[in-house]
Amino acid sequence: MSINTIGEYFGVFLILIGSIMAVISAIGIIRLPDVYTRSHAATKSSTLAVLLSLSGTFIYFWATENFISVRLLLGITFVFLTAPVSGHLLTRAAYRSNVKLANASTEDALEKLFKK
Repeated sequence: MSINTIGEYFGVFLILIGSIMAVISAIGIIRLPDVYTRSHAATKSSTLAVLLSLSGTFIYFWATENFISVRLLLGITFVFLTAPVSGHLLTRAAYRSNVKLANASTEDALEKLFKK
């Protein structure tokens, strides 16, 4: 087995794990009860899924064609920096718009900070 073949298999493995994480994220978005937990599923696991898929694609092309894609590197960086921030801002906007927590929630830790 050559180094290129190992790199190719590793890239495919990362893409497969990223695909599995995307399915888990979709299930979390469907099954979780309120906007806050759905946002958590959407931002955390989807970000990981996209990063694994893009990293796997980068490694695959690097191993098979000796091609280093700057676009893939920029995409990885952009998703890594913007997805968690946008998820936080959307969740904060939902909280400030008085979107209710799920009935299963036991404590509202931000109530003292945002309620007047």
